[in-house]
Amino acid sequence: MTPAVPPGWHARSHQEAFETFQSSPVDGLAEEVAAERLSVHGPNRIEVRLGRGAVLRFALQFHQPLIYILLVSGAIAAFLHEWADAGVIFGVVLVNALIGFIQEGRAEDALAALARSVASEVTVLRAGQRRRLSAAELVLGDVVWLAAGDKVPADLRLFDTRALQITEASLTGESTAVGKGTEPVPADSGLAERTCMAFAGTLVVVGQAAGLVVATGRGTETGRIADMLEQADTLATPLTRAMTRFSSALLVLILALAALGFVVGSLRGEPWLDMLMAAVALAVGAIPEGLPAAVTVTLAIGVARMARRRAIIRRLPAVETLGSTTVICSDKTGTLTENQMTVRAALAGGQRYDFGGDGYAPRGAVSVGGVELAEPPVALRQLLVAGVLCNDAGLREEDGSWQITGDPTEAALLVAARKAGLDEDGLRAGMPRLDEIAFDSVRQFMASLHRIDSGGAVMLKGAPEVVLRRCRSMLDGDGRVVPLDAQAIDEVARGLAAEGLRVLAFARLPIEEETLDEAALADGLCFLGLQAMLDPPRQAAIGAIRACHRAGITVKMITGDHAVTALAIARQLGLVEDGGKVLSGRELARLDADGLRRAVRDVHVFARVEPEQKLRLVQALQANGEVVAMTGDGVNDAPALKAADIGVAMGAGGTEVAKEAAAMVLTDDNFASIEAAVEEGRGVYDNLVKFIVWTLPTNFGEGLVILFAVLAGVTLPITPLQILWINMTTAVLLGLPLAFEPIQEDVMARAPRSPGSPILDLTLVRRIVLVGILLLVAAFGLFARWRGLGASLDEARTIAVNVFVAGEIAYLFNCRNLRGPVWRCGWFSNPWFWWGIGATLLLQAAFTWGEAMNRVFASAPIPARAWGEILLAAIMIALIVGGEKLLCRGTGRKEGG
Repeated sequence: MTPAVPPGWHARSHQEAFETFQSSPVDGLAEEVAAERLSVHGPNRIEVRLGRGAVLRFALQFHQPLIYILLVSGAIAAFLHEWADAGVIFGVVLVNALIGFIQEGRAEDALAALARSVASEVTVLRAGQRRRLSAAELVLGDVVWLAAGDKVPADLRLFDTRALQITEASLTGESTAVGKGTEPVPADSGLAERTCMAFAGTLVVVGQAAGLVVATGRGTETGRIADMLEQADTLATPLTRAMTRFSSALLVLILALAALGFVVGSLRGEPWLDMLMAAVALAVGAIPEGLPAAVTVTLAIGVARMARRRAIIRRLPAVETLGSTTVICSDKTGTLTENQMTVRAALAGGQRYDFGGDGYAPRGAVSVGGVELAEPPVALRQLLVAGVLCNDAGLREEDGSWQITGDPTEAALLVAARKAGLDEDGLRAGMPRLDEIAFDSVRQFMASLHRIDSGGAVMLKGAPEVVLRRCRSMLDGDGRVVPLDAQAIDEVARGLAAEGLRVLAFARLPIEEETLDEAALADGLCFLGLQAMLDPPRQAAIGAIRACHRAGITVKMITGDHAVTALAIARQLGLVEDGGKVLSGRELARLDADGLRRAVRDVHVFARVEPEQKLRLVQALQANGEVVAMTGDGVNDAPALKAADIGVAMGAGGTEVAKEAAAMVLTDDNFASIEAAVEEGRGVYDNLVKFIVWTLPTNFGEGLVILFAVLAGVTLPITPLQILWINMTTAVLLGLPLAFEPIQEDVMARAPRSPGSPILDLTLVRRIVLVGILLLVAAFGLFARWRGLGASLDEARTIAVNVFVAGEIAYLFNCRNLRGPVWRCGWFSNPWFWWGIGATLLLQAAFTWGEAMNRVFASAPIPARAWGEILLAAIMIALIVGGEKLLCRGTGRKEGG
């Protein structure tokens, strides 16, 4: 049995770890011990824990007020033996349930992707022999060997390292490879600072190492993220929350009106069966059967539009959520920045040089004080040559894109040399490497020995303070050797670091030997200069952040990188002004829930943040009433992506774990695409509101007609079947074209919609009531008028049905722009609008004059004079609503929507 495992292996010696796990760095574990531990602890993989069963998950899709309304509608249609209508309604319910059922499988997909992110085969020491095993067979106490290119298979306590560097960006957010060693670090160190640990799922880019397995499967840091993914709630979106409130209120209203009609009619002495049929008619009239389909279609159209703008939606309501987003929490590395280290400045011969261009493409000028250099001066050339020779990286162009091999920091040195006109292949061939001392986190430098002409020279690069104390001289501007001015160089290095740049120092030492001795490098070197680099901000992201601010959206950076670097990048991006604050992961850990809620209101940059802290930040913002979009690309982003109101993953450079946890994926990894997605989301919400504002007056008017007839004790002007005809045909042919309305010009000039605001404001509610009353007066008035003129019941009801349809067509023009005049939309900017009207007119002609339709719906042909009155009623409705809109604008209400 494995003994109880104390936490915090990064703070303990590797000797203690071997004692605890009863293992040996020479022999590893015996096969029988490994087999026993495998049977006890299980395989080294992240098992996907089963959630609710499929049947229960499917059944719960019907547990929503809006679905209750639809089920009631279907039951009523079936009660009336209108099987086709019942089938359509139940079909809509089934489709909605299937969509929700499929989407709930996303958590399992995310966990499966997390499991795939761990290595598949490793080199392990068992019974004194090195063997290749499946990573799933690793157990606590195994000794694992790592080499460049390997994916770390489990959490390891390193006990032997040789120039080991590991990229941990997907786990910690650290943008550069991390040098690893074997010495313990303080117990409160964050993941990015645990240099004696190698974490499952990260990648070795340089060097070799041996480590002891101290955590497997769910016990690893990656496994902890899997636990957070399972625990993170997938929140309802603003749309679904608003629709739930709206549907619940509508359900209560419909049932109350139906009950009122039944009770009043019965008290008046009307036959209870007739009153039941009247109540059924009222319910059928008031229920917006086309609403769920309209919501789905409108969102689906938004999905198609977003795909054309490089945003792939994995969950339909996410389209609208972006439109109501108030805060975007963005990862830095690879999202706001290029994830390509770039030399920005160099110091050589006492002169500062600036480098243009971004990323690994060797394009950009070298300049001094804004003046471009034709060729590098002697001192700068010597500095850049040292950066090329003391370097193991490679740079190549593939299919028009520049790719690197090795460490990104070293690749940046090659790019800088190319910008100055130097060719690394020629330099390396002319000055071949004879020996080297690899970089490690203890010595903090790398040295390489080269044959130069008839002699040799050592090129050394490393941390400025480490290199400077080994130097006695330096090159001046003309390349002459002069005494070292260490204080001046140190001030420049500190100034560059304060700009958020990573600074490397370079030195040279002529020697005759053909092998390197570290002791010979302790003193007497000639300082060549500094190269300072950073992961540059995306230029498109700067403009996108500016646009988000104009739209009232706050952008916050959450990163695992250093605080100084994060703050410098934030300034360049325009996230903070000079003097802006940054909060570190250690400071976050000391805040309670209330303190964190206060902090997230004011601070826009968070550095050295752990995965669970990203989740806490998202939850704190939500507790403050914000609608939060979280962008990211790493494994460490996945729990926060899932918990956010909308998670936005990067498609090209993002991990599969992040993509599966997110609701939206950007195919170009460009933060600027979020601005386009926000614009589309706001447009989608506008169109949904337009549909609701258009359809509800019809349902309200139909309900009022039935209720008024019951209260007045007269014949129903329209039958339940005719009501279903109006609702189902007009919802599809007139209402759905509103989903294709173009986005209005002012959509990104508005502040985000309040998360708690209702779908309909008071102005729109008043308009719905007004139009409903107008439809009641017109339909009931013409019905009564023509009955008085001797028209048959079927003819009068046909007139009433056509009044509703004509009124809806007239009102549809007004709904294309809810606040302003209709012509601002452009008469022909939405061709579906006109196709829908044409199809509706054809169907109403068939309803009125078709013999088969007359038999089914109890309709009848009506005289031309009646058509004139119907047209006049429709025109009056359009003019009255237009006047109401003009009155609202005149009283100072904002225009939009």
